[in-house]
Amino acid sequence: MPDRYAVIGNPIAHSRSPEIHAAFARQASQDLEYTRILAPLDGFDAAVAAFRAAGGRGLNVTLPFKGAAFRLATATSGRAREAEAVNTLRFEGARVDGDNTDGVGLARDIVANLGIALEGRRLLIVGAGGAARGVIPSLLDARPAEVVVVNRTAERAADLARQFNGRVRAAGFATLPRQAFDIVVNATSAGLAGEAPPLPTTAFVDGALAYDMVYGKGETAFLALARASGAARFADGLGMLVEQAAESFYLWRGVRPDTAPVLAMLRAGT
Repeated sequence: MPDRYAVIGNPIAHSRSPEIHAAFARQASQDLEYTRILAPLDGFDAAVAAFRAAGGRGLNVTLPFKGAAFRLATATSGRAREAEAVNTLRFEGARVDGDNTDGVGLARDIVANLGIALEGRRLLIVGAGGAARGVIPSLLDARPAEVVVVNRTAERAADLARQFNGRVRAAGFATLPRQAFDIVVNATSAGLAGEAPPLPTTAFVDGALAYDMVYGKGETAFLALARASGAARFADGLGMLVEQAAESFYLWRGVRPDTAPVLAMLRAGT
């Protein structure tokens, strides 16, 4: 019987994780199956228990369960503790290991796939929710010159910044300093509704990278705003999705897949 893995969330039908992990498994000659699990909003722990009882070896966790996965884990990585969220679970007997691969996925996509250094750059993170919290630890590890979090509710941005002991600065849109950033990451879901965050055009240096964590939506309102504001490089979150999946695959199987052909396959829609 192949080893069993899955992605769990609500909703989950849209997830591309099964095709990504199937491609990784073919590439690495790994015998595994990877499926989707739709868990009731109030039934995450029970769904995980049923998966484990049926022989499941590991789970990717997506919205809205990353906080619940963090609480379920019996051991967590440093980056998961900083993020207070888990997107990867690994089961070994009674042990439940929790990790968060979102941040390393974003960092690798920017550095390895897009060829843009993070070290010494000024980063602006738009949004102060779980998506932002999940990626900030790995971005800080890359030693940027500055990380600023901006949010509609400035106090929420301040709460998030306090979790990182002064390494992150907070602002509201109305108080965002007239400072231009090398990399601007949209960690809000506004793009799903066709909306752009109320960023000033001065937020982007000429030639900046604008990165929208939403994927599969073409040029979002955020990317259109960035284009009109002087940004020159644009990316959606598909590369992050593939890179965070590769890190999960490595944690489960001890094999690091080559992400380039898998990302190319997804971009081509094959």
